[in-house]
Amino acid sequence: MNYDFKQSPFSETLLTSVFVGFVATILCLIYNIIFRESTGFELSDAINVSTLIFGVNILFVIIGVVHFLLIKNFKRGEVFFIALLIVITLLGIWGAESVHRTADAVQNHEFRQLLLGTVLIIAVGAIVFIPLLAHNKYFHDHVV
Repeated sequence: MNYDFKQSPFSETLLTSVFVGFVATILCLIYNIIFRESTGFELSDAINVSTLIFGVNILFVIIGVVHFLLIKNFKRGEVFFIALLIVITLLGIWGAESVHRTADAVQNHEFRQLLLGTVLIIAVGAIVFIPLLAHNKYFHDHVV
């Protein structure tokens, strides 16, 4: 967008992460709908429309702040950011695989699949698209 003023690096990074967060939220919602329709999975206390919309977007605001702080304070901040998110993603995958949601084995398995897919969508958005778009001049000129 054309502004009469230059945006700060913080606002550019934060707006980039919020944009990626909106896209990730939409993808998580689509995955949620398709998964539930194809499996008949009905438990919705933990993963539902509200938690996806608010949780994913709040998470991406936090990720954006962390990204900014790392690239501002460290020479190889981008590498630290990616490494940190890979570790967090691996912990998230491990946690998703070890969740025990209910006594029903089928529903436990389905919940793990739903959670794992959501974790992977968020991880790809954060690890790949935030660093990619944070340095994209066209994206900053026309979107942010």
